[in-house]
Amino acid sequence: MVQYNFKKMTVVPNGKDFIDIILSRTQRQTPTVFHKDYAISRLRTFYMRKVKYTQLNFHEKLSTIIDEFPSLDDIHPFYGNLLHVLYNKDHYKLALGQISTARNLIGKISKDYVKLLKYGDSLYRCKCLKVAALGCMCTVINRIGPSLAYLEQIRQHMARLPSIDPNTRTILVCGCPNVGKSSFINKITRADMDVQPYAFTTKSLFVGHTDYKCSRYQVIDTPGILDRPFEDRNIIEMCSIIALAHLRAAILFFLDISGSCGYSIAQQAALFHCIKSLFVNKPLIIVCNKTDLQPLEGISEEDKKLVTEMKAEAMKTVIGQGGEASNDEGVLFTMSTLTEEGVIAVKNAACERLLNQRVELKMKSKKINDCLNRFYVAMPNPCDNKERPQCIPQAVLEAKAKQAAEKDLENENGGAGVYSASLKKNYILANDEWKEDLMPEILDGHNVYDFVDPDILRRLEELEREEGFRQEKAGDDDFEMDGLELTPEEQKTLHHFQFSLSLF
Repeated sequence: MVQYNFKKMTVVPNGKDFIDIILSRTQRQTPTVFHKDYAISRLRTFYMRKVKYTQLNFHEKLSTIIDEFPSLDDIHPFYGNLLHVLYNKDHYKLALGQISTARNLIGKISKDYVKLLKYGDSLYRCKCLKVAALGCMCTVINRIGPSLAYLEQIRQHMARLPSIDPNTRTILVCGCPNVGKSSFINKITRADMDVQPYAFTTKSLFVGHTDYKCSRYQVIDTPGILDRPFEDRNIIEMCSIIALAHLRAAILFFLDISGSCGYSIAQQAALFHCIKSLFVNKPLIIVCNKTDLQPLEGISEEDKKLVTEMKAEAMKTVIGQGGEASNDEGVLFTMSTLTEEGVIAVKNAACERLLNQRVELKMKSKKINDCLNRFYVAMPNPCDNKERPQCIPQAVLEAKAKQAAEKDLENENGGAGVYSASLKKNYILANDEWKEDLMPEILDGHNVYDFVDPDILRRLEELEREEGFRQEKAGDDDFEMDGLELTPEEQKTLHHFQFSLSLF
């Protein structure tokens, strides 16, 4: 799966900085050091190497620019058309073409001047040819300075584009301006979209992510679209049209039934029928938002008829996916982002519809046949007519009944944020009353866990036993020389030694 990350593109320097970088690198790597006794062949070789090294640096830098900028013909059509709308692909290709032409011209200049340097007859002539070669290369770079500046502006803008994966599970939110699309994105994802009470608050594509059945879904917020001819739409609206046209996603068409967005239900229905060709072969859900201001049952009969027509168009996508025409569930939803009523139901329905479509497409592909050929389902023949139903031992059922799940305990005790599961209740200790005891972390300035040992009691007994042996041995060998057991001569010698030690 191809990933597009435009944030890692190398900065494109302007013409002057480009030349300074290359020439300073050339001077560092090939310093000019001569001696009066150098032969002319050595001088020619040195200047030829200097010209070639400069050409290689220019070639490497320009090739990096050409390779890192995406080719509009090779990337996904979504990004190709998006870049065309934002930057005009003709100007984009022309700028890259000028960079490629400059690279070839610099290579040709280097080749021609290397040939001339082979016939340089003096140090002065070789130096002049070197200066001319580097000057011609710098002239070429100066001429493509506007193209370098244009590509740098494009790089900065591309780095701000959202990281959209065209091949992953995607939910696309569209509709008229100010109908609650960004508010819905904020409710189901961690995206922090700017929400304001005026139209066209969202001016580009924004991406959030949500989870459903242990899978990650990307949710794309599109700018509002107006009901007008294709050629009259601006760049902001074209971003939405391109996303609808090229992304395989579940479509959520938002409908403001209260009219507070500034557009009536008739105008929103006209927009729906104008862009319904972009919904072909995609799961489509009609979302009636802002029911806190106006319930669906309270709208006029004409508006109800328009909503019914839109629902009928959405039912065609269900039939196209192999669903039943009589099953209209999962096509029309009512919701309020202010009270959050129905928000999760809309998200779950969109994810489920998209998941079913992706599974169905994979079942129709050739890859599933390769997998099915590897499976063999064994069906044993019955040896008698006796029925053997599944049986779960009564002891197992009783054990499951006694052991309540943490989710059930959480619901019974106030829900998330009120009930906190105890991680200590399953500890295996000699006394169950010890489970909730608090263990100090620091005691007398020492980390308690540095001294925790499962065999600490056994080691303590060994230390006490060893200490007892030492005390017994010390009691047998210890004696004091108090001088009462010595003879007079020995006492005189002892006092002499003690007097001598006191002098030191």
